[in-house]
Amino acid sequence: MSKNLVMVFTRNPELGKVKTRLAKTIGNESALNIYKFLLNHTEITIRGINCDKAVYYSIKVRNNDIWDKTVYQKHQQKGNDLGERMHNAFREAFSKGYKKVVIVGSDLYDLEAKDINYAFEQLSKCDVVIGPAVDGGYYLLGMKIMHSQIFQNKDWGTSTVLNNTLTDLNNKTVKLLDKKNDIDIWEDIKDIPFLISTFITKK
Repeated sequence: MSKNLVMVFTRNPELGKVKTRLAKTIGNESALNIYKFLLNHTEITIRGINCDKAVYYSIKVRNNDIWDKTVYQKHQQKGNDLGERMHNAFREAFSKGYKKVVIVGSDLYDLEAKDINYAFEQLSKCDVVIGPAVDGGYYLLGMKIMHSQIFQNKDWGTSTVLNNTLTDLNNKTVKLLDKKNDIDIWEDIKDIPFLISTFITKK
């Protein structure tokens, strides 16, 4: 067992239930295809990292999917909102003895293994590592002890999340990584020709 763990939060890829804001512009089928691509990209990125790995499913754990059970611990997310679900995942990880824990989402086109490796490195020097998202949230969170306050009293999915999280951590050392863009709406993909030409049949 490694002392480092990376956790990936995913949504079960079902038609009409993923990337619903994006689907309003490009349709449910194209949105699902893009999310499946992002899932695969995330899995490939995570697979090569030298640490333990876990995937947390939004609804139901799947046994026969892209997440090889010999590589990934598999769990179902538990909690009423995103904050509670992340809090429970971190608590479970620390209870197992992990010393550095990083969580990432599964909807980043430009996520790279080096981002996660760098987050682990920075946790040797600071309390918390955060990867800011363009929309005002974050795509990565890393900790070495629990900071429960950051999972409470947040309007998840809004532009206030990052700033409010940093306020909660004002007496801690925080390393901010490069800003990246979650894929949520049309504006997030309109300048990525590969996604448009490969997965969108009509606009």
